[in-house]
Amino acid sequence: MVCPTPVAVGLRDVSAVYGATTALRQVNADIPAHRVTALVGPNGSGKSTLLGVIAGVHSPASGTVRRAHDEHPALVVQRSAAPDRLPVTVRDTVAMGRWAHLGAWRRPKAADRALIDACMERLGISALASRTLGSLSGGQRQRALLAQGLAQQSDLLLLDEPAAGLDPDAQTAITDLLAEVSAGGVTVIHATHDTDAALRADHRILIGNGRIVATNADADPAAAPHPVH
Repeated sequence: MVCPTPVAVGLRDVSAVYGATTALRQVNADIPAHRVTALVGPNGSGKSTLLGVIAGVHSPASGTVRRAHDEHPALVVQRSAAPDRLPVTVRDTVAMGRWAHLGAWRRPKAADRALIDACMERLGISALASRTLGSLSGGQRQRALLAQGLAQQSDLLLLDEPAAGLDPDAQTAITDLLAEVSAGGVTVIHATHDTDAALRADHRILIGNGRIVATNADADPAAAPHPVH
């Protein structure tokens, strides 16, 4: 008898607003633990808002969100909030992933510095460590932000278009990395427009106009309805 996969995140009748727009409408979903889940849908469908709700940085207008994880979720956005003119380096960016573990005013220890180096190496950006974010290409910036997410060592990793701006080979490498992270016991949820990445996920959620249209085998990445404006 096969035991069911534990639920990492449960959403019940979740609605959320973004400005004057209702971005999510009565969303119900169970996201499996220690698996890769792909959120699929066009721009404006509600994927990013759903990630924010799961991460706890966007409060739902109604409904409940239950997370069965020990660590605070690690959310990797498409673009850093730091303005390009600030002298924030790639190493600084990745090191920010350790802040929650260090607490206020504590300097990174040798183990933290080693982890930061390992995350940069894993994403192939060690040579960019001293470069500022503003000097990077879009793909390089994405790698730095993903390395920051890995440095948080959370058991719930949320990513908004992690392969955006990358060439096909790099996109495949990121998809392989997410599968590797998941195999290590981390629940991975990522929004994607990449059909191949979505089809390789263990679980899929197709979103259209703020609602879940289909899940898993029925969630055809090419069948997402376009948002209504």
